[in-house]
Amino acid sequence: MEIQFSGRDHNETVEFEEKISVRDALLRANIQPSTVIVSIGEEIIPHAAIIKSNVELKVITVSSGG
Repeated sequence: MEIQFSGRDHNETVEFEEKISVRDALLRANIQPSTVIVSIGEEIIPHAAIIKSNVELKVITVSSGG
């Protein structure tokens, strides 16, 4: 199965055989979970959510500063 991450700063695909958390999929795609928000359409998906099938996720980079 595949998870496609797309966004302004990201365009990666992760293949997996069993269910996987969004956080683990981000790490496999070399995306630091603490730097992004993930969504499907207009719905934000928690990093703890479990993915069980093919999906395309939008990745939004979070910026912070002081």
